[in-house]
Amino acid sequence: MNLDFSEDEIRRYSRHILLQEVGGIGQAKLKAARVLLLGAGGLGSPLILYLAAAGIGTIGVVDDDHVELSNLQRQIAHTTDRIGVAKATSAAQAATAINPEVRIEPHITRLTTDNALDLIGRYDLVCDGTDNFATRFLIADACALAKRTLVSAAVLRFEGQLSVFKPHEGGPCYRCLYPEPPPDGVVPSCGEAGVLGAVTGVMGTLQATEVLKEIMGIGDSMSGKLLVWDALASRFRTVKLRPDPRCALCGPDATIKDLSAHVGAAGPVCAV
Repeated sequence: MNLDFSEDEIRRYSRHILLQEVGGIGQAKLKAARVLLLGAGGLGSPLILYLAAAGIGTIGVVDDDHVELSNLQRQIAHTTDRIGVAKATSAAQAATAINPEVRIEPHITRLTTDNALDLIGRYDLVCDGTDNFATRFLIADACALAKRTLVSAAVLRFEGQLSVFKPHEGGPCYRCLYPEPPPDGVVPSCGEAGVLGAVTGVMGTLQATEVLKEIMGIGDSMSGKLLVWDALASRFRTVKLRPDPRCALCGPDATIKDLSAHVGAAGPVCAV
């Protein structure tokens, strides 16, 4: 592993390198990593900023939306003067301003069955920050098929959830938790029900923390666990997850072998 850091990099990451669990080797792992963010909104904003600040070598960000005034209450990677700019471009500009040493790859595109496996396959680890179930299930299926770790978070109103899915390493997948998408209209989106802006910041920052842990192999993985946060009660709780032997995606008799079931079903990469 290449431990060759410039003097500026050593100064930039000095507080990381001081940590026994990180050190130069851990920082080198971060520098070599390729992470894909799906969604540059409320979750993706703190994610891309903290991952860039931490020194992730290459960060891809997929979003086909543009910055709107209503985004700015929570999507802190964007600014008023960038209203109308593609979110992937705006997020890339914000991340580069924090750390020009990091390579940012904006993908101004909709995630579809045609490009999901190719895009996800280019990166080591994937983060889901989207806001519709069609896309979330497409991401989960593509990550499982591509054998990529998925760090997933969701927010609504005053609550957040977080987990890591690694079925390729024996852990449960997203469909072990949610076998099928809910019927349309049952679960409202943030655009319909609202969300406290700071809640997306907390959950996106927790996502970033789990990404760094997974890359460096430190701490306890959130694989096999679901973290649930109630902001109004200031209460976290953790629920154990187990692989479902009947899971259509990762079970021994899995029936999902490709992304054909998603043809025509996935929506845009709507960010929270």
